Amino acid sequence: MSSKHWVWLTLVVVLLLPFSDTLLPREYAFATLMRPIFIFAILGLGLNIVTGFTGLLNLGIAAFMAVGAYTYGILSADIYPFQLGFWLSIAMSLVVGALAGILLGLPTLRLRGDYLAIVTLGFGEIVQDTLRNLESITKGTTGINPLPGPTFFWGDFESVDYRPSYYLFLGILIVVYLVIRNLEHSRIGRTWLAIREDELAASCMGIRPVRAKLLAFATGAAIASLSGALWAAFLGSTGEPGNYDFQISVMALCIVIVGGMGNINGVLIGAVVMMGFNSIFLVKLTSFFASLGFISSNSVVLSPNNWKYIVFGLALILMMRFKPEGLLGRSKPREAKP
Repeated sequence: MSSKHWVWLTLVVVLLLPFSDTLLPREYAFATLMRPIFIFAILGLGLNIVTGFTGLLNLGIAAFMAVGAYTYGILSADIYPFQLGFWLSIAMSLVVGALAGILLGLPTLRLRGDYLAIVTLGFGEIVQDTLRNLESITKGTTGINPLPGPTFFWGDFESVDYRPSYYLFLGILIVVYLVIRNLEHSRIGRTWLAIREDELAASCMGIRPVRAKLLAFATGAAIASLSGALWAAFLGSTGEPGNYDFQISVMALCIVIVGGMGNINGVLIGAVVMMGFNSIFLVKLTSFFASLGFISSNSVVLSPNNWKYIVFGLALILMMRFKPEGLLGRSKPREAKP
């Protein structure tokens, strides 16, 4: 089955899911599971531009998610004078995220490989500590709350039914997917892929690598910031700054790698697999072993949470052993049409 068939099949499933209680209870699907999958798929698409298309290892994508979440919180919460509402706050989170990507990229994008990865990792830690210590603005460890959820002309989505909000998040994901798909097939996308394959050869052909990588960094940061704003709107709170730690960056990187590096169809499949595996399969597996008495919630070593991550790590090892290029394979540069 080709990657296009996988995408269409996944889209059909998520469109029909709200009308069936067979796979999952409707309220659980709307409120707990599917919207986080959509949000992390957007985060994975943002990271895929930087790491998948351009070949820059970014270990701090969670920092830009935090930037988007706190931008949304400051601009929409009642405790601040702005109160721009859902849509304007979402739009501003894109702008602030892009600016944050530029500010980080300007002094660092001449670095390569492991050095750039260490810089982005450090940036993620700096953002966490900054948000935690600016209590007068970010409310420190308590986070900004309550925050308004998705709204439209007839009012609050959540007040009547989860279904409109479900389709709104899905619609935003589809728009982001289409934008990135067009970018991939454009001159900009081919430039990114050329840099990923051979930066020296690309520069010899007249491409400015630093300029192209800065554009990729800003675009990826803006999309990651969008995912953070949606996450804050979904939770009704920015949450504690520690929620945007290295584990979020690892999860986003796993989504990109498992789906297929640089393959945007693979990112969608990777988000469904990773988030579904983490939220459904591991939870059920932990409950099953706990019911058999193999693990106990009173044990520090064999607690359900630790057991869950052991299975998670083992699954990733097996995935990289038997399918190293991801479920849908690594993307390859396409020749430009004459």
